Parts: sequence; C-alpha cells; structure tokens
Amino acid sequence: MTEKYVYKFFNKEICEGSADLKDLLGGKGANLAEMTSIGLPVPSGFVISTNACLHFLEKNETYPEGLKEEIDDVLVSLEDFVGKKLGDNEDPLLVSVRSGARISMPGMMDTVLNLGLNDASVEGLAKISNDPRFAYDSYRRFFYMYADVVKGVSKEHFEKELEKLKEELRVESDTEIPAEELKKLIIKYKEIYKEQLGEDFPQDPKKQLDDAIRAVFRSWNTKRAVDYRNYQGIPHDLGTAINIVTMVYGNLGETSATGVAFTRDPSDGMKMLYGEYLINAQGEDVVAGIRTPEPIDNLKEDMPESYEQLVEISEILEKRYRDMQDMEFTIQQGKLYMLQTRSGKRTGIAAGQIAYDMFNEGFITKEEAILRIEPSDVENALFPSVDWSKIDSNAQISQIKEKLKDKYLGSGLAAGAAAATGIAIFDADKAQEQANKQFDVILVRVETTPEDFHGMAASNGILTMKGGLTSHAAIVARQIGKACIVGSEKGGISIDVEKRALTANNQIVKEGDWITIDGEDGSIYAEKLPTKPAKLPPSMSTLLEWCDEVAKLGVKANADKPDQFKKALEFGAQGIGLCRTEHMFFDNLDLVRGMILAKNDEERKHFVDQLEPIQKADFEGLFEVAKGLPVIIRLIDPPLHEFLPSEEELLVEIYESKLEGKKDDELSEQYSLLDVVRDMKEQNPMLGLRGCRLGITMPIVTEMQARAIFKAAAKILKSDIDVYPEVMVPLIGFAKEFQNQKKIIDRIAKEVMQNEGVEFKYLVGTMIEVPRAALTSAEVASGENGAEFYSFGTNDLHQMTLGFSRDDAGPFISQYMEKGIIENDPFVSIEEKGVGRLMKMCVDEGREARPGLECGICGEQGGDPKSIDFCYRIGLDYVSCSPFRVPIARLSAAQATLRNK
Repeated sequence: MTEKYVYKFFNKEICEGSADLKDLLGGKGANLAEMTSIGLPVPSGFVISTNACLHFLEKNETYPEGLKEEIDDVLVSLEDFVGKKLGDNEDPLLVSVRSGARISMPGMMDTVLNLGLNDASVEGLAKISNDPRFAYDSYRRFFYMYADVVKGVSKEHFEKELEKLKEELRVESDTEIPAEELKKLIIKYKEIYKEQLGEDFPQDPKKQLDDAIRAVFRSWNTKRAVDYRNYQGIPHDLGTAINIVTMVYGNLGETSATGVAFTRDPSDGMKMLYGEYLINAQGEDVVAGIRTPEPIDNLKEDMPESYEQLVEISEILEKRYRDMQDMEFTIQQGKLYMLQTRSGKRTGIAAGQIAYDMFNEGFITKEEAILRIEPSDVENALFPSVDWSKIDSNAQISQIKEKLKDKYLGSGLAAGAAAATGIAIFDADKAQEQANKQFDVILVRVETTPEDFHGMAASNGILTMKGGLTSHAAIVARQIGKACIVGSEKGGISIDVEKRALTANNQIVKEGDWITIDGEDGSIYAEKLPTKPAKLPPSMSTLLEWCDEVAKLGVKANADKPDQFKKALEFGAQGIGLCRTEHMFFDNLDLVRGMILAKNDEERKHFVDQLEPIQKADFEGLFEVAKGLPVIIRLIDPPLHEFLPSEEELLVEIYESKLEGKKDDELSEQYSLLDVVRDMKEQNPMLGLRGCRLGITMPIVTEMQARAIFKAAAKILKSDIDVYPEVMVPLIGFAKEFQNQKKIIDRIAKEVMQNEGVEFKYLVGTMIEVPRAALTSAEVASGENGAEFYSFGTNDLHQMTLGFSRDDAGPFISQYMEKGIIENDPFVSIEEKGVGRLMKMCVDEGREARPGLECGICGEQGGDPKSIDFCYRIGLDYVSCSPFRVPIARLSAAQATLRNK
C-alpha cells in the first residue's frame, strides 16, 4: 500500500491531523489541524508531510510514488468543500503555500501567497469582490513572490518598480496606489520576469502550485535555513512539511487586517496580549517590516469584535498548549481567521518569567518549568546594559544623557532590554566577516530578511529603519539573544545601505564607525558606550533555586581573585573548582623573573621568600570569601618562559638601545636575560617544563605555594571562619610524579598546623590532563599517597588525546564539522566517544581504588550544557566554570539530572 502523504483540515469533522503529529506534519501543519479540530476559525487546507520532502530531497527532486495523485484528489475535495476552483476565471480559489518544519524556523524557508491568480482570474476576483484594487494588489504580490521563491528572481527588481511608482504618484503607502496603476505595474513586472528568465509568467494554476511545492521543499536546503539550523543545533534530516491553505484576505479594504500576536510579552514575559497589526494588508507586510504596524491594543478601537474574539482564542490556545503562543491572524471584512499558532520565541528574561508564572498559575510543574528554560535563556538574561556609572559616577542617568545629546542619533522600538555596542556594518556578509576578525559589530539594515541571518547571528546587535516588534528582525533577535532596535525611521533614523551610511540628528554614521543601541529605551548613540552585565531577574533566580533542589551535580567556579569569587557566589557557585595561582604571579613579574633567573636554590630562595607572603595574602582573600566552602588551588602550571619577555622583544629592546647610543657593556643585563630566554626556549612548551615537572625540578616552588596556602588557611581559621583548602597538582602522567609532590605538600601542611597550633581538613588531588594519568587512574588514586580528588583539565586532555592544538586547529575544525568527521568542536563540547570514554574509565577505576574519590571538571567545557549532561552521566560530583557561566551550569546540572533519571 502506498504511504499517505497528504492530510486534510477542512473543518472540525474533516480533520486528519493534530498537535501530536509535528514530526509528520511540521509544527505549522500540526497546529493548524489542532486548531481546526477544536472548532477555531481556520481557513480550510491540507498538509503535505515531511516524509514527502525527505523523499524529494534524497531522490533527485522527484515526488514519491502516489504523491501527485494524492495532491490532485485532495485539491478536488477542497474545491468541493469551499465551492471554488483553482483556476476558475469567475470566482477563483486562491491558496497560500507555506513551509512548516517540526522545529520552528521563523522566516528561514519560503512562502507563496495568492497562488492561482493569472491574467483571467484576476478579473474574476476583481468582479466578485467588487474591489479591483484588492484584486490587482493580490496579483502583484503573488507575481513577485512566485518570481522570487520559485524562480530565484530577486524581489528587489520588483520592489524598485513599486517604489518608483509611489514616487511618481507622490504617495507613501502601497495602499494608496489605485487599481489602474497596479495594472500598469503588473505589466512592468511581466517585462522584468521575461527579461530575467526568457519566458512568460505561467498562467496555469496547476503548474504554479506544482512549482511552488517543489520550491518550498528546496528551501529546506537554502543557505539561510542551513545557517539557522547550524546556529540552533537543529538536525538537517527533519525536512519541512508544506501547508496548502485557502487564502483569506487582510487586504480587502478598511474592514480587513492582518497581524501577529503573542499571549504574553516576548520581551519580559508579562501576561498580556502583545502584538501588532496592519489594516488593509497581507501578513508579509507585518513580518517583513514593509510597513510599520499598529500596536495590538489599538485593534480594540478599530475592530472591537475581532479583538475580543482574538483575546478569547489566545486564552484557549495558551491553556491547550500550556505555553506562551505566537499567533498569526487575518481579519477579512470583519471575520477573524487564525493562520498559525506556535510556542513563541522569547528573550531569556521572558523565558524565566513565563516558566515561573506558568508554574504558579498551575499550568506546569517545577520540573517542567526547569526543562522549559534553555541554557541560552539564562545567558541572555545576563545581557549587558549601558554602564552609565563608568561615564560619570557622580551624575544621574538623565544628566549623563543630557551630556550625550550631541551623540544621540534617535530612537526605535526595542525588541529586548539588552544594550550592544559595535562598529556599524551595513550588510550581513561583511558583518560576519568583521565578527570573524574579532570586531564588535552592529548590523544596520533598512529591514532584515531571512538571508541576513548569518550576519545577525555574528553581530552584537541589530538596528533596522523599518519594521515593528513582530518583524523578522525582532523575532529572530529575541530567539538568538541579540540586542535589537527596529522601526527607527519614526525616531529620526535614515539608513542608506548602498551609501553605507546612517543619517540622523544632523550626524552621519559611516560604515566602521562605533554606535551603541540601548534596549532599555530604544536610544541609539554615535558613540562606543561602556556596558555591564545585567543582574538575573527575580523569576530566573527563583528558577535556579528550584534547579539546585533537583540537581545531583554540584557547580563551582573558576576564580583567582576575591571579586571574581564574590560574583560567582552571587550566581550560586558552591565553591572554587579552580584557582590558577600563576595568574597571581603575573602581578609580581619582577620577583617571578628573579626566581627563574636565580643561579642556585640559595639565590632562588631570596625571591621565593618574597613571593610567599604575597601568595598568602591572595589565598586569605579567597578563604575569607569562601567561608568554609571548598577552594581548589592549582599549583603553578604554565611554562616559565611565559613569565619572561620573548626573544624577539629583547632583541628589539637591545637594538633600540644601541640606536640611542648605548654600548654593549651597558646592556649586560639585557644580554644575560637574552641568554636565559634562549636557554629556556622549548620547541613544544605546552609539553615541556611545566606543571608538576616544575615542582619536581624546583621543589622550593611547591614548598612556597603549599606554605602560603596553609598559612592563609590557618590565619582565616583563627578568625573563626571555616576553611577547606584542596591542593591540586597539575599535569601528572605518572603516579610517582603525584606522590613526589603530595609528600612535600603533606609535610608543609603538618609543619604549618604544628607551628600555628590549629587543625584543618585539606585534600591533595590532581588535574587529569595527560592521557596516561587517566589510563593508570587506579595507580594514581591508590594508597596513602594517592590522589584524594580528580579534576579533569579537558582543554589539555583533548589536545593530547586528539592530537589537536587548541590554538591552531580552528581552520580545519569547522571543515571537519561540515564534512561530518566530528559532530562538535571538541574545545567547546567534550568529545564523548574517545576523550569521554577515557574520562569514564578514569572515574570508574579511580573510585574502585579509592571509594568516594571526588571527581570534577574545570576545563572550558565545565560551562557547556552538552558537556555537563555527559559529566552527570559518568558520575562526576561537580563541574567548575567561569563565574558568568555558573547560572547556566546550575540549570544544565538540573536538566541533566531530570533527563537522565
């Protein structure tokens, strides 16, 4: 039996789909069927399944067996049901052809509206509607959409003609163009079409439909769709469904309208009907930002009955889906139709608020609320705002803004509360190019289209001249977490993309100039203003407290200084998982260099003795803030040459000194240093004299650091503050390397406790970075001198296991992912099959040798949600990450616990 590919949704009784069939019907089709099945006003139509798309793409763009016949049969049924026929010259059936993947991809695939019009049927539509202007407006819309989507003729050719016509007629809006002028415009469109393609515009509606179906299937693999899926982590093998829906018309006069509405505010999550609409328009006008729409509240006055019905339907849909809904609607001569509903894209702040409120309203459980939040939502909730205090710490914000009035350009509609600063770039390709060169970028456009997605994703923020709060730019920016201001034209901003310039308030911003967009009030400044991270909103903070109740994986922070640790504690860290002592050394380079350049231990001791109290003071600060929480301190790790000037720097310094007239005997100190630098130069310093090797060859350094740690612990303990130091030996490959260092550390700890008259608990463990250490885990953890905790240094562990240099692998890692050789960048997410297997074996064998062995991770992947899930699955006790990743890690730890029950 041939597989079924086409599913009807004609009315409540004739409906073959539901919300549960998203994999097969896509999100849009499944939800249209669901709304139809519960009796909401939905135009009749049918869905072509995702399976048909996958066959089409896999089998050289051919339909699966029986699909064409099935489409023809269902189309006849639809014609009988609505009483109109596709291609009829007197009362034509017109349809929309719209994509709809299982996972929402707003604007990334293609749509064709008003399909079925031709030179004859447009006359019939004009006659039966008694509105020739409406008919020809619909035809010109279909014309350029078909040319653009199906045939690849850029719509800019047609838009230029439309703008030229408006200038000639001296009108601002396309609604002011009379029918006779639209007829002439269509003649011009036909000329452009034939000039571009060498053929006439097709008049057969069946051919139009077949071509449109094929084009929408193909749109699954357009660059913008692929870029979007890559950015969002959406699989490429899902395919898109196609929705063929009877047209309803928002452009049928002043009693008709089209709009987009959310059941809650997608910027802050507040419970209110939020959205925009346009009278006498079609849906593309709202989403594409072609005209600046009206706020949805105004619909109360313009069309009160439709507004009340929309409010009622929004409540029905939110209860049914138990989530904030994003709805598209059209009002045709006073009658409301629902064209789409889906879970709405939202800012991170809104995501937290909505999940929190929906739990309190009884829609969802705490566990569901936790799983509703994406890690990116937490990150986005910490988006920066303008740091006015850095501009003037003594002035009020209003006073500072007054001082900046010469730099003020204008304002627009803020699609989120974030601020961003960057150089103004006027096209998406260049925005991506500049961002790849590490420039901060603001993408500046008249309006964005799906083709701009890669540039939007690469930029810090987006500024558009046209569009409203439900335009393409606003929707996508909210989803991917970018600062965004739209519709700035009303606030005095003029953008000329061809001239690559923004003009406002008697100022010109050229490409490459710095601008700042402030989502707090929609202001735009011709200045690089300082920004600061935001504080987590109360709803998100409460959600993270719920996460802590659920999570069976702890979260610590990588922090070297008290202020970093305080910030981490504010974000919910449960201790320090990595304190890098070498960062403290960089603040005292003269002493460190003296220690390195010393000719013997006696000379070295002179410098080490001076470093000890400095290190002790640093550790005191951390212990004081920790108040008994564990603090893992890693002994010095990097190669010593990092504390010395490079050979090139010294040669330049000597050369410049000679140019100033200095003699060689006056440069003896520089020459001596140059000799040492050359002697210490290593071909591969990352595998050279560093980590525990340094402590073994210079035990005085290990002694000094251990003494500083334990003296600091003793002093804080005497001030009635608990301490729990954990000393971490880096880069071991052999158990005996660790044992050598642990004996020194234990000896110093004993001495300090005896001398200070105190007792405190401490642990000595190691960082697992060298594959051999992981492979011999049982030996490393065994016995009295075995490791008491493990912390995976996943950066070096990946480098040594994969043979990839983190600093040099960038150019080929992206190609490896594109070619399917690796799934993820291993320096972002743990490579599970190889490195991950090594980690699991290390944990299992280590705990077999030492039951209760504490195991964690402190590499960059400690803040990566995918890696955190893996860490939970292999039984780690905690993850450690940078302070600003702590909230994300708390959420990810809870989600890992819930998903892996």
